[in-house]
Amino acid sequence: MSVQTMTVADFHAALKSQGVQDRADLALICPCCGTVQSARDLISAGAGLDFEAVEKYLGFSCVGRWTGAGSPRATPDGQPCNWTLGGLFRLHKLEVVTEDGQRHPRFEVATPDQAQAHAAANAVKVGAA
Repeated sequence: MSVQTMTVADFHAALKSQGVQDRADLALICPCCGTVQSARDLISAGAGLDFEAVEKYLGFSCVGRWTGAGSPRATPDGQPCNWTLGGLFRLHKLEVVTEDGQRHPRFEVATPDQAQAHAAANAVKVGAA
């Protein structure tokens, strides 16, 4: 499996290109379960009270770690898992490289269409609550 690399500036540009209105809706994709997830999902799951509190988990730990999800499944089923990139197995597809050459594993950046659809779905959930 080949791992894509990008600079921090390119990573931020890819996130910005998603075109979502709120940074809490910036979306990434878990490499294990394939779910699109955002800081808003982490906040809703109880990982923290606001963006600043969950930013360290965004793109590194699947939201399922806070929802009681089971271990990663052999076949993605649209539900989050409990995967994190801090473990022994290296299943990630993206590394963000800092200016000093350090490589940081991250979830893949969602496409603008995926991010906007995910933000819209979260808005509907909030409106229904």
